[in-house]
This record gives sequence, C-alpha cells and structure tokens, in this order.
Amino acid sequence: MKDVEESEDFRVDVIYVTQEFIEIATPQSNYGMRGHLSLFDNPIMHLTEKQQEQCRQNFDTIRHRLADATHHFHHEVLVNAVTAMILDFFDFHASTRDFDTVTSQYYQLMDQFMNMLERGDARKNREIAYYADQLCVTPKYLSEVCKKASGLHAKDHIENYRLNEAKSLLRSQKHNVNEVSEILSFTSPSHFCRYFKKATGQTPLQFQRG
Repeated sequence: MKDVEESEDFRVDVIYVTQEFIEIATPQSNYGMRGHLSLFDNPIMHLTEKQQEQCRQNFDTIRHRLADATHHFHHEVLVNAVTAMILDFFDFHASTRDFDTVTSQYYQLMDQFMNMLERGDARKNREIAYYADQLCVTPKYLSEVCKKASGLHAKDHIENYRLNEAKSLLRSQKHNVNEVSEILSFTSPSHFCRYFKKATGQTPLQFQRG
C-alpha cells in the first residue's frame, strides 16, 4: 500500500483491550458471528451522521470512564461503556448490511451454514459431516470454505454457537445444569461441565451464579 499518505482531515481513535476484557464486554449473542462473516466480505461500514455522532459519544464516554479511576465500580462501568459501544456497532452493522445478499459462491454456502446454526441445529449436531450432507458438499470442502470466508473452520463455528447457547441458557436462570446438558445433547452432565469449564474457565454453576 505505497499510495497511502497522511491526510489533515483524517483522524483515528483506537481502543486497546485485552482478550479477557472484550470477552466480558461482548454481549452473549451469535449476531457477532454473522457480522464477523459479513465484515470479512466487506470491512467498510458507511455510517449516517447520526451514527457517527453516536460513535463519538461512545468514545467520549469510554475516555471519561477510563480517566475516572477513583470510581468505586471503575471496572464495571468500563465494561458497560464498552458493551454499549459494541451493541451500537451491531446496530449499525445490521442497518447497513443485507444478509440476504452474498457476493460469491463461498459466502452463499457460508450463509446457508449459518442459517442452520441459527435455527438450532448445533444443539444436537456437532459433526461437520451432518452440515456438509445437508448442504450437498464434502466435510473437507465445507471446512475449507468456512476458513476462507470467515477465518474460522466449520468446527469452530459449530462450537461457538453451542457455547453461546449454553451461556444464554444458563444466564436465563430457567434451566439447571442438568437440563442445559440435555438440551444441548451432551452425553452426561459431567461431560457438559468438563466441556464448559475447558471453554470458559468456570463450571456451569459458577457461571450461572455470576
């Protein structure tokens, strides 16, 4: 990119966060995966003046919260400020993207795969072969397409959906650990507990209790 030059009317604000912090601040929603896929296809979002102003307000709020280190709940208010910013980004993205429009055969296949995950297939089906069979492709091809189109293998998408579903069910407080294990088709509650702790560092019960 040798033709990139500095411009007086261009400014960039950057927020650096740890992986642990962004995981806490990111809403437990599978929307982020669909947005992630779309951003791989086209990383540019053209915002309205209202959306640009909202971005500025979000950054100003985060700067203010960062500076107010004496706040008794400094970490919590920072998390909430970043969460609000992420939700606004989700909203901007949803209003500027037509998810029914794809630009290549790869993205069309990925879109169909995502639809299967979003309708709940990941609750009972963890194997790539199931999705490949439904989409009339080989497991190897589906995984390669996922990697090229989104940066993640098909197995990663399946596991991400299952984990987010587990978190959502636990957080709702409507189901106990055994029921969540059954809903997600684990062989046993102990298997589910091992899976969840390996993925999150917490047992399902610890996560549910917050």
